[in-house]
Amino acid sequence: MEVKLWSDKREREMYDNFAELFAIIKATEKLEKAYVRDIISPTEYETECQKLIAHFKTLSSTLKDIVPSIERFHDMHKMDCPAALNRLVTSGVPATVEHRAAAAMSSTTSAAIVAECVQNFITAMDSLKLNMVAVDQVHPLLSDLSGSLNRLAILPPDFEGKTKMREWIGKLAKMGAADELTEQQSRQLLFDLDSSYNSFMAALPSAGT
Repeated sequence: MEVKLWSDKREREMYDNFAELFAIIKATEKLEKAYVRDIISPTEYETECQKLIAHFKTLSSTLKDIVPSIERFHDMHKMDCPAALNRLVTSGVPATVEHRAAAAMSSTTSAAIVAECVQNFITAMDSLKLNMVAVDQVHPLLSDLSGSLNRLAILPPDFEGKTKMREWIGKLAKMGAADELTEQQSRQLLFDLDSSYNSFMAALPSAGT
């Protein structure tokens, strides 16, 4: 004897939608695993993933009153598809798109820090040339420069500019705020800044920026 799950056309449509939602989640899980294991190319993955995400968005919007929580639907049917939930519900874009966005963000951030380093180098050198040699004038400039250099991941820990700025900040810390650098100290600091700046600029092309 045939058992009917629905009593009218509306109920049948609802169960059909449930089945489709179930299938989309399962297919996305398989696709994510295939991509992670390099079984499918990034281009193929992205095309298929975009289709599944589009179908999912349309279907979940249609079912929002009946299925308010996709996570609950997933748990209720014991689906065990964490990668699919992440892709469909949390992310909403293919992993390849996420990776491109992250790379672009990283590149933009690096470019911003490089610009900040250059500005801090020039400000420090210009200030010394204008005879701003009091400790409370020099220390903040070197601290800003040291901070920006340390935030730039492409520079090694033993980069000349980092070590020299640390040495100078250590020397200034032992002096009073109103103390001034001697002419010899000022000339040496300006020389160290200029040398570090040239090393910094030379390091950028080899670091891929």
